[in-house]
Amino acid sequence: MRSLAETVVIVATALFFAITIQAFAVKPYKIPSQSMEPTLVVGQRLLVDRFSHHVGGDPKLGDITVFKPPPSAESAGGQCAVAGEGPSYPDGPASRRSCSRAVPGEGPRAFVKRVVGMPGDRIAVQDGHVIRNGRRAGEPFAARCGGGPECDLAPIKIPPGNYFLMGDNRGNSADSRYWGPVPRDQIIGRAVATYWPVGRIGGA
Repeated sequence: MRSLAETVVIVATALFFAITIQAFAVKPYKIPSQSMEPTLVVGQRLLVDRFSHHVGGDPKLGDITVFKPPPSAESAGGQCAVAGEGPSYPDGPASRRSCSRAVPGEGPRAFVKRVVGMPGDRIAVQDGHVIRNGRRAGEPFAARCGGGPECDLAPIKIPPGNYFLMGDNRGNSADSRYWGPVPRDQIIGRAVATYWPVGRIGGA
């Protein structure tokens, strides 16, 4: 039989590895809103790979990511980094565009969105679909936008070290259209699997 000391060491070691894995490798997240429908639904649970980003791996186009948005993301419509830009500041159809620079700061909650624009890309939106470097992206996962000002936006260029993130539910998602590209250091990790509900178990 193991001594009490051995048992304590084994339990402590197991706890250490469990905490380390969650902190640096894989962590669960729960989908809080409808912004990623139909891909992900409210209450669905994800496993997010944080390790690859800790060791220098960068987000890739199409990744579903968990990140910290700016504080203004919690308010309706968000807040653009540059006055006159973004769906919250429409100057007329010809001048509407997304925020071209990131709104500074990190909000308290993590968001889940999809990477649709990489550093250096020119990103526009037409009828809710991404136009990347002049070509419409293939987006079979995207839901219909609905006709608001956020559905048709003129091109911006993504700054170095930033990523343009959007929800798949294009008519019901607070994302980079409102508060700009997201800096690399605010992206926590990539969703790799979904484990709840049972009917949606699989890769993300």
